[in-house]
Amino acid sequence: MEKTFDAVIIANGAFPTHAVPLHILHHAAHLIACDGAITPLLLEGLGEAVIIGDGDSVPAEYRDRLIQIDEQDDNDLTKATRYCVEHGWKRIAYLGCTGKREDHTLGNISLLMRYYRDMGVEGILYTDYGFFTPAYGHRTFLSMKGQQVSLINFGSHQLASTGLRWDAYNFSEWWQGTLNESLGDSFSLQSDGYYLVYQTYDVK
Repeated sequence: MEKTFDAVIIANGAFPTHAVPLHILHHAAHLIACDGAITPLLLEGLGEAVIIGDGDSVPAEYRDRLIQIDEQDDNDLTKATRYCVEHGWKRIAYLGCTGKREDHTLGNISLLMRYYRDMGVEGILYTDYGFFTPAYGHRTFLSMKGQQVSLINFGSHQLASTGLRWDAYNFSEWWQGTLNESLGDSFSLQSDGYYLVYQTYDVK
């Protein structure tokens, strides 16, 4: 699960507590906070982050780090992602994107696929329980026996798997691909389109 990222974006959801996202956070090559997310970063001693947003939740003494973007067509997570892409940073870890409001959680998870498909971002979204990876076509994922795996179809007409307890198929609903399990140190997916993979940190 060890990855190297060009940048880390932290949203203003539930601040991470698990060792994996915290390690990523503290070893960020470039750190971008979505507006109010700067406040918990200060408690972590990470006040050097660039801040993206409208600035309404940024302490006055840190407003010099703010890149204010007032347009409302996209949320702060997308504005921060665009900022990274403009700087050539396309391998991005996303933290703090879940928790708190469920509608924000669902929106942020689905945005991960938008960034991958439309902006060429190789992003991974980390929570306190596991991580989401967008993918296309045939892919092999490192894993471990007993790791819990869920698959979400984003337009594939053909979807199959090897190395999972239950064979994947052309899921039409999000729930149909949840609660699967890896049988070994890797699993593979064969597809003609896009899909999202969720993997837990711990085995069952």
